[in-house]
Amino acid sequence: MEPRINFFQNAVAAKFLRHINSAGKVLTDSGLPAATQELVKIRASQINGCGFCTDMHTKDAAHAGETAQRLHLVAAWREAKVFTDAERAALELTEQGTRIADAAGGVTDEAWENAAKHYDEDQLAALVSLIALINAYNRVNVTIQQPAGDYRPGMFG
Repeated sequence: MEPRINFFQNAVAAKFLRHINSAGKVLTDSGLPAATQELVKIRASQINGCGFCTDMHTKDAAHAGETAQRLHLVAAWREAKVFTDAERAALELTEQGTRIADAAGGVTDEAWENAAKHYDEDQLAALVSLIALINAYNRVNVTIQQPAGDYRPGMFG
């Protein structure tokens, strides 16, 4: 399987990726816990059907020490006992922020208030930005049909 366009060799796409990768670095360096960041990326990628990002972020999370049990349960986080209340709040915000088009009214006040109980303003800003960023990556990869499975942790860094 080949992507519809090679985003890594196209000059316009490469310039775009440099800019959004810079935004990603800001979020990586924020006070939002690294494990939460990976869970958010995985869940949004699952919802959006982005195999490339799901592959990347599950492998990155495992490489960083995330357990297989937690990785396997991200898609069913509501029924899983392995996530903290803060992680559950982040996953709920991720789902609602990713499914904006499906939800009349967008993100609920309840989901926002629950996240605000666990994260300070800077962390909330990072969380909202991360949700937007992973959705952008997902949309690029799904649109161009970027194949999944060959990612190795650290290959882009």
